[in-house]
Amino acid sequence: MARARLLGGLLFLACVTVLVAADADTVFYDSFESSWEGRWVVSESSEYLVFPSTPGPRTHNLTECAGKWKHEKSEGHEDYGLLVSEKARKYGIAVDLPKQVDFKDGTVVLQYDLRLQSGLECGGAYLKYLLPQEAGWTPSKFDNSAPYSIMFGPDKCGSTNKVHFIFRHKSPKTGEYVEHHLKSPPSPVGDKLSHVYTAVIYSNNTVKILVDGEEQKTADLLSNDFDPAVIPSKTIPDPEDKKPEDWDERAKISDPSATKPDDWDESAPREIEDLEAVKPEGWLDDEPDEVDDPEATKPEDWDDEEDGEWEAPQVPNPKCEEAPGCGEWVRPTKKNPAYKGKWSAPLIDNPAYKGIWKPQEIPNPDYFELEKPNLESIAAIGIEIWTMQDGILFDNILVTHDEEEAKQYREKTWKVKFDAEKAKAVEEEEKEKEDTPGPLDSFKEKIFELLYQIPELSFLAAYKDKLIEILDEAEKHQNLTIGGLFGVIAITLVIFYSLLCGGKKKAKDTAAIAKKEDTVTADDPTDASQATETSSEIAQEGESQGAQKRKSRRET
Repeated sequence: MARARLLGGLLFLACVTVLVAADADTVFYDSFESSWEGRWVVSESSEYLVFPSTPGPRTHNLTECAGKWKHEKSEGHEDYGLLVSEKARKYGIAVDLPKQVDFKDGTVVLQYDLRLQSGLECGGAYLKYLLPQEAGWTPSKFDNSAPYSIMFGPDKCGSTNKVHFIFRHKSPKTGEYVEHHLKSPPSPVGDKLSHVYTAVIYSNNTVKILVDGEEQKTADLLSNDFDPAVIPSKTIPDPEDKKPEDWDERAKISDPSATKPDDWDESAPREIEDLEAVKPEGWLDDEPDEVDDPEATKPEDWDDEEDGEWEAPQVPNPKCEEAPGCGEWVRPTKKNPAYKGKWSAPLIDNPAYKGIWKPQEIPNPDYFELEKPNLESIAAIGIEIWTMQDGILFDNILVTHDEEEAKQYREKTWKVKFDAEKAKAVEEEEKEKEDTPGPLDSFKEKIFELLYQIPELSFLAAYKDKLIEILDEAEKHQNLTIGGLFGVIAITLVIFYSLLCGGKKKAKDTAAIAKKEDTVTADDPTDASQATETSSEIAQEGESQGAQKRKSRRET
């Protein structure tokens, strides 16, 4: 038995050595580099059992029904944490601190890393800093009723989106515990990166909330920064005081001496017919606003016995579109100058008015004064949450008396992870922008669809391969897109113009030869011979010019 106790004591000391840093100010630190099992205790309370929806007898098997905690790496890191692994579950887990922390001993820093890898739409991600077990709880039965001193961390669902800081305070007069909530707390960071939440409680009654090392809120524990305030009001309304029956709270009353004027006609209507209105010229009294659709036809499968008599659908009467109106014309109405409405007496000051009644104030029997709040000592940390999201990762949970030491932990652990995650997120965002086609990309795609049809034109058959090559290069390189667009269009126009002008020139030369031959007769053999020579020269000159143009086009 003694040997077993000795081994147990050595094991406990080893655990303390792992969890507590060399600095004596560090009370507790868990990096979760090794598995949490053996240190943290999963609650076996029935509140955290989720019965399977499949038919059959229900079971209390925790491995199948409870929200499962896992020892997992943070996404993209080799760093481990305590992971909420399933959606729509209640989770409960707790760990004892190596020693109790008394807030009267000086500054206390509560800090932990949190990564919402799947975001957080509805659920909690806060920690509870629990009272000693003598207050009436055990880790194996840990649930929402376990007494805590401070609750700290993000919570989001519906209109709630805040970093809670709540402390339970025991009234020295009544002995009852009251939860005091920080007013206007900071909002949690909503992205999927690692963030560190820090609460520093000072001995001067001040609490400071930091997110990622940046101060977000400072409050006085004994002030109206909390709801309700720790120190109650000195007086309270007398619960036994009753309002007298003759107490008149009406500031104004109707003048009892006022009478309705003789010419006040309460029956006069608010609006009357405008007798000066004239029916517009061209008004079509006999034309309806809508007529049967002349283009509508009775469906072939229409059965009058089953479907009833078929009627054509109504469409606006085309005659009414040109006329000022159709149908029976009715005079418009206007305000009645004689209208006064129901008469009522004017209001006067109430001579019996005493103001709004309220009970008398009496001394508050629960009033007390404090120089410092009675924050209960903490002896354990619990995570008791309900969440609709998985992927919530807790890491680097720290309790220390040294604010500078907490800063060093942030720099050595959280900051390294955050910087890597931020860089990766920026890289992925830029890649997503590159991969996501914008309006200009869609426009470019449609333009290239049209451009690729140009080389298929018959008169460009000789240049098809070259044009396609130019388009391919322009489509691959962003900076060549505009050049490729105008280049292909320009080349096409040049070729088309060259072919068109070349054809006209050839036709013109042929006409000149014909005209020359017509002017030579059989009686003038010399001229005929000269004409033949001339036509031959013109033809050769035309062929030479055509060859030069074709060569020029090929070079182009």
